Amino acid sequence: MARLASGIWVGAYLRRLQAALIPAYVTARGDDTAGAVLVKLATLDGNAKAFQRSYDFEQDARIWMELASGPEPDVDALIARQRASDPDLWVIEIEDRDGRTLLDEEGLA
Repeated sequence: MARLASGIWVGAYLRRLQAALIPAYVTARGDDTAGAVLVKLATLDGNAKAFQRSYDFEQDARIWMELASGPEPDVDALIARQRASDPDLWVIEIEDRDGRTLLDEEGLA
């Protein structure tokens, strides 16, 4: 199956978040064509989660899995390490007290 270019996917995701009134920002711009995407969710209570796309062989589908969760500085440190090892990585930060990411919606896997 053909993959959507990362820059196009990020733009569409940001528009979908904006339509749902969920604040989101690109904190690290990756490769427009093939950069991986990491999503950070800050729940504005000092905690955060990081999600990355993965492949689930049992479901034969791409899914979003939780990479880390906990105090926001710890999640930020993990993201910084990921970004240091992969300069093509996109990082999107969402700020939502309710923990909404929309990653489980149709078309975002």
